[in-house]
Amino acid sequence: MERRGTITASMRHAAEKFRGLFRVARLDPLHAASLFRTASAGKGSNRTDRIIAARERVWNAICAVGGLASPGGSVLWNVIGLEQTVKEWALSTGWSGRPIGEERASGILIATLCALEAYFGSRTG
Repeated sequence: MERRGTITASMRHAAEKFRGLFRVARLDPLHAASLFRTASAGKGSNRTDRIIAARERVWNAICAVGGLASPGGSVLWNVIGLEQTVKEWALSTGWSGRPIGEERASGILIATLCALEAYFGSRTG
């Protein structure tokens, strides 16, 4: 999308930052571990703290774009986090019982990346 000029480099960087946090948080359904799993002392507890911190940052980013039940939160989770294609997300998602067309889904993604860019830009680190 950046090569076509529909998103900026900073929007792409925001998406990459979110995807990195998503991976550290282990939210991929194939790798997700229980938050209630206890860690062993030493390195394990630092690893668990890192995962919990990443999950909190993912949650805060999703809230910043409208929450998980919003179109922005849904596209962020599914397209950026789980790496579905925009077309797959558009076909599997609908609001008010109506499907989302691929062009509209792309627009939702672009608007969400704009909000995500602003969110990460307003935060330090």
